Amino acid sequence: MNWIGLQTNTQREISRFLRVSIQTLVSPWINAFLYIFIFGFVVGSRIDTIAGISYIEFVIPGIIMLNVITSSFMQTSSSLYFGRFVRYIEELLVSPLSMLEIILSHVIAGVARGVMVGVGVYAIAILFGVAGIDHPFLFLLYAVSIALLFSFLGLIIGLWSDNFEQLSIVGTFVITPLTFLGGMFNSVTMLPPAMQQIVKANPFFYFVDGFRYSMTGVQEASLVTGALVIAGLVMGLGWLTHHLFHIGWKIRE
Repeated sequence: MNWIGLQTNTQREISRFLRVSIQTLVSPWINAFLYIFIFGFVVGSRIDTIAGISYIEFVIPGIIMLNVITSSFMQTSSSLYFGRFVRYIEELLVSPLSMLEIILSHVIAGVARGVMVGVGVYAIAILFGVAGIDHPFLFLLYAVSIALLFSFLGLIIGLWSDNFEQLSIVGTFVITPLTFLGGMFNSVTMLPPAMQQIVKANPFFYFVDGFRYSMTGVQEASLVTGALVIAGLVMGLGWLTHHLFHIGWKIRE
């Protein structure tokens, strides 16, 4: 393992999003503030408790999760695609870095950005006086695991995309809809029985449920099932990412 090269490239990737912190950090924090204010206080004040907690406490874990997912995904997908677009990926390919080290540097930066945004959203929730963490270790574990998962997915999409429009397709047509339909703003028990089964087939439901349990102690699904879903997706996407880099898909053409 080339530790110096890995550290150097990781620092470059992290400094890349820190240089535009208004876009990468402040912007999602402002969006989260608006979500919490509107759905928590304006709308939430008119809604009864859900599973024994206030509506704002119920939705905050989903808001944090959505921001962690979006930030980690955008970090790796945009970085890799831009590297292909301006062809500086070729400099990495001829450098003394293995494919694993290139992947790790991007993924570490993706996880760092996702966790930083998530912690910032949590700090905003504290300002509203509604944030709590019942299980701190699980909260951090879910944040890192989900950021890792979507960092891998971001690399895959960064390889697949041939233009900026394709780069945004997954976020627009997959991540956001599945998050909203995964119990972010409502309890699964509010849905008809048939719809409940469809929602439980959505992996994003387990992401939201895990975050919610770590913060409030409320769960609507088996934590073991959720952990297996997340672990399986991380390992599957991790393997696929390494395989695509190893064969040089779209980076050695």
